Amino acid sequence: MSVEQQSKRPVTVIGLGPMGQAMAGAFLDAGHAVTVWNRTAGRAAELVGRGAESAPSAEAAVAANELVVLSLTDYDAVIAVLESAEPALKGKVFANLGSDTPERAREVTRWLAERGAEHLNGGVQVPPSGIGSPESSVFYSGPAELFERYRDTLEVLAGTDYRGDDPGLAQLYYQIQMDLFWTSMVGYLHATAIAEANGISAEEFRPHAVSTAALMPWMIEFYAPRITAGDHRGDVDRLTMGLAGIEHVRHTAEASGVDGELPALLAQVLRRAVEAGHGEDSLSALVGRFRRA
Repeated sequence: MSVEQQSKRPVTVIGLGPMGQAMAGAFLDAGHAVTVWNRTAGRAAELVGRGAESAPSAEAAVAANELVVLSLTDYDAVIAVLESAEPALKGKVFANLGSDTPERAREVTRWLAERGAEHLNGGVQVPPSGIGSPESSVFYSGPAELFERYRDTLEVLAGTDYRGDDPGLAQLYYQIQMDLFWTSMVGYLHATAIAEANGISAEEFRPHAVSTAALMPWMIEFYAPRITAGDHRGDVDRLTMGLAGIEHVRHTAEASGVDGELPALLAQVLRRAVEAGHGEDSLSALVGRFRRA
């Protein structure tokens, strides 16, 4: 092993689904000593073949190294695993890179602090295939000093985007990104279903879908400062126009034998806003309508 490899921080990775596998592999590729653990021990075999150490238990995995990267389904799974490793928690630093709510991130931070451990919360913005690329990014939040201490090691996984001391911020940024991602992707898939129902293949539709998606950055850049300023003038678009448009989508879907529930739901949202007196306002007025308080 080279001097450079010897100087690199050893790390434990707990959770060897596709994301955890990619993370452990990236650490190995960068020359880190890696200890791994997963409930299904067989998932460690390939990583062990590449030089990782497979721990016999979660407690042994936590005990092996100061820095422990968690890649688990949600924070219920985090607590379940760490409860089984409780004797080894004191003095450890956990980079928790699974997904859950901001409040759950804060709860886990408090739970770990009560046991003498520290917590960096993370939100991974890429699929497993993006791990190891500096162009990829992970949101982090928690103590700034803790983040800076482990930044170089964490940047083996992806670029780092530190959001602040509040441990819930990484999950908040991650979840609002996912809100945009899932609604956009479901819309694309619904549009593709209508296309295919009318004899237009997904591949034929592709360039037109890409063209429409390319409008999104422009629209976000246009609307964001207006939303911040509370400016919802209907000088570019109006909710009444949007409602009519989405109803046309619903009718087209249903006439094509495609489920119209998605556009019907969107029409319901717009209709309520129009009925509340926002018909002549911009679509951006929906931001206020979505807030319950």
